[in-house]
Amino acid sequence: MLGPVSDDCLVSGGSRARGRAGRGACARVPARGRGTDGSCAVPYIHFCSSCSSWAAAAGPPAAQAPWARGRGSRRRPEMRPGTPRPGKPHPRKAPVPRPRPAPLFRRGTMALSEVAAGAGPLRWPRVLLFGDSITQFSFQHGGWGAALADRLVRRCDVVNRGFSGYNTRWAKIILPRLIKVGDSWDKPVAVTIFFGANDSALEEENRKQHVPLAEYAANLAGMVRFLASAGVPEEHVVLVAPPPLWEPAWEKECTAQGHKLNRLNAVVGDYASACVQVAQECGTDVLDLWTLMQKDNQDFSTYLSDGLHLSPKGNEFLFSHLWPLIEKRVSSLPLLLPYWKEVAEAKPELSLLGDGDHE
Repeated sequence: MLGPVSDDCLVSGGSRARGRAGRGACARVPARGRGTDGSCAVPYIHFCSSCSSWAAAAGPPAAQAPWARGRGSRRRPEMRPGTPRPGKPHPRKAPVPRPRPAPLFRRGTMALSEVAAGAGPLRWPRVLLFGDSITQFSFQHGGWGAALADRLVRRCDVVNRGFSGYNTRWAKIILPRLIKVGDSWDKPVAVTIFFGANDSALEEENRKQHVPLAEYAANLAGMVRFLASAGVPEEHVVLVAPPPLWEPAWEKECTAQGHKLNRLNAVVGDYASACVQVAQECGTDVLDLWTLMQKDNQDFSTYLSDGLHLSPKGNEFLFSHLWPLIEKRVSSLPLLLPYWKEVAEAKPELSLLGDGDHE
């Protein structure tokens, strides 16, 4: 029979009351009996080891609150509402978000678009260099292409379309992919076509790169005709004949690669002569490097780095002879955009939104 609950039961801790009751502690177990209405008749039953009696209670003692766990009859002091529980940080108010300024690029986008609306895109002319490895390497330090680009800075772009190892058979296939027919913006003001060093490879030693002499001439003429159909007239095209071959040096390169000498200077001369003949028939200018570098029986080996490609001296030689041919085609091009001292200080857009043509 259940008796009254002693004071010790109400204040004693419940840390030991999980199935076993220690001294001064109460064992609290849920009642299993139910009333007539289906509710628990005795919600909680407490056993006190001090008085050796059972008692009923409507709920757990106050000491059993989750934050008031302790040993024996000790209780932690009651905590005021809002006080953080032990081991947990004090709740802080969320900071009030401050409006952030717009990023610089957003603040300037509208201004840039307004300025751009006042003028069309700036047309930048270009010179196209089309050839094999001698053209591809021309943008290296001291190269003839780099020297040409430096000479024409702020007047036009010099575009390098050199492809190492290519011959005219492959070049005529890719040229239509470099220039669009009917696109006036894409039309170059000058084009150099510089092939022959690979076409002149001996057929028995290098069948893949070799192109027969007649086909080589036909390929050059076909590329000149295509450029004319794309809006680049013949007088804006310069054909460049291959340089002479220094056989002793190139033979060493071939031996190092495990094959025989695959080119001869006399054969290269035949291809150079064919290039000159095509230029005369098509009405284009031509730069005959094979003849110029051997003029007066001079030692042309210093113009070549490995017997085939140009040395720094050879690049300088090529540029000095090519520039007069290019200059007469670009001499009318103005300096793009004014010199910085000529820009209006109060309203720079008055100086910068014109056609860009300034001498």
